[in-house]
Amino acid sequence: MNVATILSEKGTDIVSASPDDSLLDIARTLREHRIGCVVLTNSKGEIAGIVSERDIVRAIADTGSDVLRAPASRCMTKKVVTCTKNEPINAIMSMMTEGRFRHLPVVEDGLLVGLISIGDVVRLRIAEAELEAAAMREYIATG
Repeated sequence: MNVATILSEKGTDIVSASPDDSLLDIARTLREHRIGCVVLTNSKGEIAGIVSERDIVRAIADTGSDVLRAPASRCMTKKVVTCTKNEPINAIMSMMTEGRFRHLPVVEDGLLVGLISIGDVVRLRIAEAELEAAAMREYIATG
């Protein structure tokens, strides 16, 4: 199983914004779409950064609520770890665990083509485990 498997099930819709958008606008986007992060792209469509709920909370805790008027670029993660559709799920789990992040943009030929979350990875692993268990039960039952 790989990232393409996840994207084929969840789709490739991506909510993105500009690094110039305010943190308040980003927070509203997160609430509106019921998501945990927004990928920030520049005018060429390239990834400029990523802002998560945690980034916003950290910014407020560090500098107060006035930071919500600041551009998202002020608190975005600039060194964004990405993956490709061909990455195996085990490698993705390791990347997310070691990097301590929950969202991973998927890039092909320099373009953003999807976004996966730790929830997507867990759902896939559970489905995979259930299939393996069913196959084992079938094997045991048929001898």
